[in-house]
Amino acid sequence: MPAIDGWFTVDAEPHLIGTKCVDSGTYFFPPETTMSRAPGFSESELVETPLSRTGTLWSYTNAGYTPPEPYVPQTDPFVPFCIAAVKLEVEQMVVLGQCPDGVTVDDLEVGMAMELVIDTLDTTDDDDLLIWKWQPVGWTAERTASTTAATSTGAAS
Repeated sequence: MPAIDGWFTVDAEPHLIGTKCVDSGTYFFPPETTMSRAPGFSESELVETPLSRTGTLWSYTNAGYTPPEPYVPQTDPFVPFCIAAVKLEVEQMVVLGQCPDGVTVDDLEVGMAMELVIDTLDTTDDDDLLIWKWQPVGWTAERTASTTAATSTGAAS
């Protein structure tokens, strides 16, 4: 079940769910439900719309320390993770998201193609809470592990 209802789908090809200002064409994420924030269009109708599921890596960083609450650590001790800022071309907006476990700053390069994936944020007694994440298109944990092993033994990847 989505950790945040109404922000993304969890189907085979997940999408973020945004809203679009009908009169200005401006997209919003998270979905705007009150009014259009586009200057001069506060009275415009907002419609729910799926956002692009791929984009271009605009920037990235790693969280090398445990974030403050309400963050819920998934490991003890804390394991750093990457955060990606991905530009959606059609919508002309940048959306932040965590990267899946195993994606490191060595796997990321500004300008590379990224895709939206769904991952488990936390597990409760009743269900898995799901969240969106950004990963390089075609990335797999196995590929990263084999590249890292080859690099550490001096083999070409």
